[in-house]
Amino acid sequence: MHKLTSQEEEAMRAIWAEQGGFISELLERMPQPQPPHTTLASTLKNLEKKGYVTAQKLGNSFYYRPLIDQQAYKKERMTEFVGHYFNHSFRDMVAFFTTQQQISPQDLQEIIHLIESGEDH
Repeated sequence: MHKLTSQEEEAMRAIWAEQGGFISELLERMPQPQPPHTTLASTLKNLEKKGYVTAQKLGNSFYYRPLIDQQAYKKERMTEFVGHYFNHSFRDMVAFFTTQQQISPQDLQEIIHLIESGEDH
């Protein structure tokens, strides 16, 4: 799975939000400042080449659908992140954020509960 640029990730988030859309719909879902229509069209063509989306011509426009699941992408990126910065140790990552006071004791209790219950969030 190719790593996406920040611009490509923004486009994918807009696509994942509703499982697809036309360029005008995707632009509406994107945060301000929104890219120009032509820039988004170019980004979507790149995503299609990378295998992240499929485009279906409907009338004079293309409808874009995701080919890659958002959860699968997150898992891949997080595994890469933890591997690069924390030597593949999620424990070290949590410890880092705890010592940086980015995770509260309540957050840790909720994480422990999720692990123990096997819930997928």
